[in-house]
Amino acid sequence: MAKRVVIAGATGFIGRALCRRLHGEYEIVALSRDAKRAAAVVGEYAKVFEWDARTASTWAAQVDGAHAIINLVGENVADGRWRQAKRDSIAQSRTNSAHAIVDALVGAKNKPSVVIQGSAVGYYGSRDDEILHDDSPGGSGFLAEVCRRVEAIGTRIDRVGVRYVAVRTGMVLGREGGALPKLAAPFRFFLGGYVGNGRQWLSWISLDDQIEAIRFLMENPDLRGAYNLAAPHPVTMKQFVGILGQVLHRPAWTVVPGFAVRLVLGQMADEVLLTSQRVIPKKLIDAGFQFRYPDLKAALETVLCQTENDHESG
Repeated sequence: MAKRVVIAGATGFIGRALCRRLHGEYEIVALSRDAKRAAAVVGEYAKVFEWDARTASTWAAQVDGAHAIINLVGENVADGRWRQAKRDSIAQSRTNSAHAIVDALVGAKNKPSVVIQGSAVGYYGSRDDEILHDDSPGGSGFLAEVCRRVEAIGTRIDRVGVRYVAVRTGMVLGREGGALPKLAAPFRFFLGGYVGNGRQWLSWISLDDQIEAIRFLMENPDLRGAYNLAAPHPVTMKQFVGILGQVLHRPAWTVVPGFAVRLVLGQMADEVLLTSQRVIPKKLIDAGFQFRYPDLKAALETVLCQTENDHESG
């Protein structure tokens, strides 16, 4: 019988890809607040169970005897201005779901082998040109505090003897979601460019490498703690849009000043668009993980060519 993997947040950008990748080798259980919608999205690859992302209930039985639990739940941080309700939703969606999973874990007679908790490079705050490894201290700011709170829940998992991994993910490049489609859209109208001074560092990872890294961490029993999930070659914002323009055969000439972005988006601009995080995946590389796309141009060419081919075939 195939080992069971429970995925919370399975209908999200990363979750959908993870379900597809693990299907056939594992029994996938997807937790969703909207079971009907989830069945339409990932029902081909997973058994769907409804949950409220806050409490352990009937779905908790799926945790008992599972091989792994992967929690990818989290409100989109880049969707509009951060008013107080939005800030609360960002924080609570992450901490509530993590606590619910731990409660289910504590109640399980047969504990899973590993819990993988989604976090983000936002853990480090904005750090200018500083090179950030997995053991670098956390930074300041709202997202950094949210990441710290989520990762701290792992101490409860350690106490019950289950291996715990926190994945600090950078900007994930894929064709079905994430930041890339939004960043690429202006280039198609010859309006591509960067925000701020362009010197802020972007830590990115291809969707393929993101999924393989999660699987690598899940399947290697000696790996625990926090891991940076970002390609080994971060780039500045200006470099990113320059390479994106090359791949799209469009100029990258527009500049949106930082003050203008702040006027429209407030704190979200500072912590998402103007923040600088030069993150290196040292622990992942030292563990033997090999990136399929360590360099940005090859990653963008692969993703954007897939997108163009899909448009043509459609």
